[in-house]
Amino acid sequence: MLLFIGTYTDPVLFGTGKVMHGKGEGIYVFHLEASSGAMRPVSKITGITNPSYLAFDRTRRFLYAVNELKAYEGQPSGTVSAFAVERDTGRLSFLNKQLTHGTDPCHVLVDDRGRHVFVANFMSGSICVLPVRRDGSLGQTCGFVQHEGSSVDPVRQGGPHAHSVTLDEANRFAFVPDLGLDRLMVYRFDSERGALEPNAVPWLKTKAGAGPRHMVFKPGGAWAYLVNELESTVQTLAYDGETGTFEDLGSVTALPFGYTGPSTCADIQLSPSGKHVYVSNRGHDSIAIYAVDPRSGTLGQVGHELTLGRTPRGFGIDPSGRYLVAANQDSDTVVVFRIDPESGRLTPTGQIAEVPTPACVKFL
Repeated sequence: MLLFIGTYTDPVLFGTGKVMHGKGEGIYVFHLEASSGAMRPVSKITGITNPSYLAFDRTRRFLYAVNELKAYEGQPSGTVSAFAVERDTGRLSFLNKQLTHGTDPCHVLVDDRGRHVFVANFMSGSICVLPVRRDGSLGQTCGFVQHEGSSVDPVRQGGPHAHSVTLDEANRFAFVPDLGLDRLMVYRFDSERGALEPNAVPWLKTKAGAGPRHMVFKPGGAWAYLVNELESTVQTLAYDGETGTFEDLGSVTALPFGYTGPSTCADIQLSPSGKHVYVSNRGHDSIAIYAVDPRSGTLGQVGHELTLGRTPRGFGIDPSGRYLVAANQDSDTVVVFRIDPESGRLTPTGQIAEVPTPACVKFL
């Protein structure tokens, strides 16, 4: 298997007020040995600024990377870059890049038809939609939404902060957790025009100060799981695909019982089997493991596994469900864990690769 790792290459002023000094050189490609989990470096593509989040299209022929910037060529905007992928070798060929018309783009998604790319601009709190051309390159923006408002935390929630985009399985609705508003925004998606329109029920309100960040759907689409960065919780949501609405079934903590130190959640992933949910904790520096109740969709905490490094921002689960690979942003390491398919628990394989300021992990 091939593994693609996005990194920070330049200094970034985060919403916390902290400046993170990126040390990466671009996108790193590794081979992951299926039998042992051993990682072997294959290549890297340089000259790309802050490719902090990556997304493949469904065919795996193209890769898209945000360039997390506050300004580009004098404009208050980041960019998103498109690459063609050589599947056998993982070699990336740059196609083009486009403005995202918002600052600090932090998440990118390709719709299932491979016709549109969605970008969440974190600092300015907006969503940009771009058309995909036949050769995989990106056209200029065809859809744009600017969020407005704030919530209770004056430092982290003084304005809108769109953090990610998720589509339902029918490609009808787009969902945007906005950390700054404490809302899961809901949009109707016109897949022909690439346009977003507010849903009849335009948002789901989360707990004040929760800070919603990322969301995943369980296969079948009946349930979704929303991770709240600031509160360090995971909500289970029952989904109505006809109306694009949710029922909140409750939340569980992402931290161990009794832990009182500082920590915030980052990534959330579902195992390929749909039996387990995983969440990364930055501060506690662990992966929280949950079992999914097959009848109710709710989560039961299985335990935690330390990531053997600092600040696990992103992680990936291989398509076979055998390995979880965690990117420790502040200790410059990528660590491989073996997944027990029955319990969902993680065991370190001993395989650790050095990658400067890694942020995102995607499998080919």
